[in-house]
Parts: sequence; C-alpha cells; structure tokens
Amino acid sequence: MRTQGILSLLLLGLAASVAGQQAPASPIPRTLDGKPDLSGVWDHPYVPDMSKSTQNGVMSQQGPGALPFTPQAAAEFKNYDPHLDGDYTGSCLPFGFLRSFNAPYPIQILQTPQYIAFLFEQNTWFHTVAMNRKHPEHLEPSWFGDSIGRWDDDTLVIDTIGFNGQTRLDTIGHQHSDAMHVVQRIQRIDAQRLRMEITVEDPKVYSEPWKNTRVFALMKPGAELMEYSCEENNRDYSQGHIKRPSQK
Repeated sequence: MRTQGILSLLLLGLAASVAGQQAPASPIPRTLDGKPDLSGVWDHPYVPDMSKSTQNGVMSQQGPGALPFTPQAAAEFKNYDPHLDGDYTGSCLPFGFLRSFNAPYPIQILQTPQYIAFLFEQNTWFHTVAMNRKHPEHLEPSWFGDSIGRWDDDTLVIDTIGFNGQTRLDTIGHQHSDAMHVVQRIQRIDAQRLRMEITVEDPKVYSEPWKNTRVFALMKPGAELMEYSCEENNRDYSQGHIKRPSQK
C-alpha cells in the first residue's frame, strides 16, 4: 500500500510538471522562398497617441509626458487644437503613413518577393513597399512617402522617406516635417501575431529618434476589409465640428 501511495505521488507530480510547461509556440508560416509569411487581414491596436506603446495589450508611456520635441515643436504641439486649427482629415485628405497604421481599422498585408503591400481599410488606401532596391534619387514628396524593404533574417525592415509634411502622426496631433524618416521592423511572432517596431527620426521636429511598438493579431479566416468612404458621410466637416485646414 505504501508503494502504491508513493507511486501515486510520483504520477501526480509528473502530471503537474507537464501541466505547468508552456505549450510550444505555433510555427511561423513561411512563403515558398522561405521568408515569414506576413499576408492576411490583421487587427491591431488603435494608437491615438504615439507617445505611448502597446505591448501585449498594455499601454505604456513612451517617456515622461511627451515625445522628444525640439523647443519650437513642443510649443507648436502645445498650442495645437484640431477644432480651431482644422484637422486635415475632416476634408477627407489622406491620413498619411503612420496615422493610417494608428487608425482603429484592419490592415491587409499582401506579400510577394518583389513587393509588400499594405491595404488600409481606412478610406480604402493602399501603400506598397518595393523590396531590395534603393530610394529614387529624386523623390516627389507624397502623403505616404516612398518605402523600400529588405529582410534581416526573419525580420522585415521597411525604410520610408519622401513625406510632404502635411500630415500628423496620430489623432491627438503629434506633428512631423518633410524630413521625417521612418524605419519599421516587423516580425511574425507565431501563427496568430506579428510585432511592429516603429522608429521615427525627424531632426526638424524631434531632438532624437524615438520608438513605438505594437502587436497585430490575425483575424479569423474569411475576414475581409470593408469599403470605406470618407466623402460620402463626413459629418464632422459638413456639420462644422472641425474647420477646413488653414492654407499656409
């Protein structure tokens, strides 16, 4: 009887040990050329304030109160009021590169060896990343900039420049200039998640580069982007909640 009792305790201990072990992470899906497959329709955190980062669903402050503004940019941001100054999105102008990633709507990623494409449900915009090439010598400034990509082992690195400086980074209005340089590092964590780290460098607005991170979650099979039209029912603008952006 005593032997049976000892055996029972050993079996219980083994079961507890097995139960306590974490299940292995699901394998990362890969494309035919062996790269992590980033394709799919992804849900992601709404980031209205890029001075905060999201890690595992938890929001954390980027720094003590604000991003590393230059003194002049800090004063400009402090005095910014979208209701008085006019938020350009009220006129259905493009959100711009980072504000599109920060919007609370799904993003679909399409992937080939030559291009990575981001399809934003927000206003049905899209942006393409050309793989393994250099930025053109003469860039025409644009709302979303010019993006090139490369693989660093299993991390997709996206380098974007060529902004027109007419957008803001997030809902609360952190600004940038035409000198902004954005680097994104995207990793497929497992079959259901990917992690994006964003580094912003803009010497006209910020005293040093700064980072923001968030985790995307793959939506259920069959998920599709919806058609989104700002122009059709833009009550914020038509009913005067926000004003037309001032012309500089």
